[in-house]
Amino acid sequence: MSEFIPFPFGGLVSRMLRELELKDAVFDLPRRSFYGGDPGKDFSVRFHGGTASSALGPAAGPHTQLAQNIVLAWLGGARIFELKTVQVLDRLKIPRPCIDMRNVGYNVEWSQELRTEESLEEYVKASMLIDLLQASGKIPLESSFGRSVFDISVGYDLKGVRGAKVRAFIEGMKDARETVQRLRAQIPERHRKFRDLDFRTALSGSATLSAFHGCPPGEIEAIASFMMEEMGLDCVVKLNPTLLGPKDLRDLLHGAMGYVDVHVPDEAFAKDATWEQACGFIERLGAKARCRGRGFGVKFSNTLVVENREGFLPASEKTMYLSGAPLHVLAMNLVGRLRERLGAGIPISFSGGIDKTNYPDAVSLGLAPVTVCSDLLAPGGYGRLRGYGEELARRMDAVGAATIPEFIRKSRGGAILADTKAYVAEATRDPRYAAARHSGLPKKVGSRLVLFDCLTCDKCVPVCPNGANFAYALPRGEVPIVKLRREGNSWTSRTEGSLRFDKKHQLANFADFCNECGNCDVFCPEDGGPYVVKPRFFGTRGSWERDQDRDGFALEREEGAETVHGRFSGREYGLVVSGDEVDYTGPGFLVRYRPADPAGTARGRAEGEVDLTYALIMDLLRKALFAPDAINYVNSRGTPGTLP
Repeated sequence: MSEFIPFPFGGLVSRMLRELELKDAVFDLPRRSFYGGDPGKDFSVRFHGGTASSALGPAAGPHTQLAQNIVLAWLGGARIFELKTVQVLDRLKIPRPCIDMRNVGYNVEWSQELRTEESLEEYVKASMLIDLLQASGKIPLESSFGRSVFDISVGYDLKGVRGAKVRAFIEGMKDARETVQRLRAQIPERHRKFRDLDFRTALSGSATLSAFHGCPPGEIEAIASFMMEEMGLDCVVKLNPTLLGPKDLRDLLHGAMGYVDVHVPDEAFAKDATWEQACGFIERLGAKARCRGRGFGVKFSNTLVVENREGFLPASEKTMYLSGAPLHVLAMNLVGRLRERLGAGIPISFSGGIDKTNYPDAVSLGLAPVTVCSDLLAPGGYGRLRGYGEELARRMDAVGAATIPEFIRKSRGGAILADTKAYVAEATRDPRYAAARHSGLPKKVGSRLVLFDCLTCDKCVPVCPNGANFAYALPRGEVPIVKLRREGNSWTSRTEGSLRFDKKHQLANFADFCNECGNCDVFCPEDGGPYVVKPRFFGTRGSWERDQDRDGFALEREEGAETVHGRFSGREYGLVVSGDEVDYTGPGFLVRYRPADPAGTARGRAEGEVDLTYALIMDLLRKALFAPDAINYVNSRGTPGTLP
């Protein structure tokens, strides 16, 4: 599926609170991975004159597009959210797979995959869900750890940003009262006490401008000026690694770090701003912001354009975008270069190869926010975030600091310019960022995935940034396969083989949240890809019908009947369960029978033998996903007023 299907807000509320109550988890993230701050520590940082409870957040990308993604990051301790970049062209067809995290980190996915108005609604949903979780009292937080910031990310040219579509998005983020009022009515009856909650409506007052690769420097300056002057936003300009220039960048990439097989095309430098041009507009925009009482800063850095030679991402894409470990060194060199040129007075936000080990280093250099993407695509996913807060707390203890300003003063002697220069030198020669540490591939065992049973390592669940992969339970054991045949006015049956289930649970995919990025395939030890092979469940029959290219299922419940629409090898089947009878339809047949005695109770028509294998599979899936204690997106979906 090339685009997401937004999930009803009431369904998200229902699932989130029910899962927290029954499983002590939220969107499959267990409570042990939640992070609510540290007693005796204040991680707060200033951002555009405001305060966020932590410098940590997910970068604009796959972790900030859907509401549940943002909630998961918040639960892990993120407090500044750089939302997925929104642009006027919101009907893009992105090649698949679009993410390659086998070692370093590459992607070909660079903008929102929702309509602009859908992006707005997802961000409002996320804010409301966070407010609701805080109000529930079920997520313990330290007193200084409750302040979050949503930072808009927009691109990619002045004409698009000035257009009605992007303007409406920005205004909707500045004042979300209309959307909040509409969504609060969708909160299920069971949780009606939250309908009167004082939800935040001023969602954002800042924007990070994604100066996309090749954006002329004059265009960058004009967009930032528009954001500050006409839209009344504080502004950060995200800049590209190519500012280092071809010689210095290649010396770092190929020489210092050893990524000799990574090639940056010459045109990447020719189209981007030069260092001198960037310094010029940074100074001018900084002065303009001060005159207007606005905040202004820069971000290092965007991803790096490289030639697509890896063979994993589609060959149709001649270039791809590098992230991860080598980007940390490139981006830090830019931080050092800017501070050497313009001093430490310009606020710098940072993104590039951040993990729990170097996150405290970035914070100690006064960088805020410090955002992460690639590390959250590794096994553990959002669960990795807790380690960031814990490591920062440990490092603060080591220098006797209780606040971030104190940590900055006490780290490395407290001289920010000298500290930055020293850290850049350390990072540049640190082997943890070099090619030798990032040349291996995730291990494959040589077996192929099948619909049921696998190694059940469960890696595919947390590595999906959208929470599309999930576990469900089937009873262990063996189930015989029955085949029916009509002979005159009666039916006969025979047993041929069986289905066997040996694992503690099974794995599946919620198609409406899956953009086929391929990340679960990268880390699955078996071949085939969980998002391709495992059962795919669609939120509605309509979305199932539209996605004719993929096998999968849509489940419905109404008026005492439960229906499964299934597609196997491109052929469609149906199962309707009502009482102790089922109606089973498929190519050339329509039969009704009782599963306890198919041959003795069968009636209907059939052109030949009817294999009940698919009926058995659909019935097992129906029972599993509609089980009373099952928690998943399939049984959480509904319409306002009818949700569980």
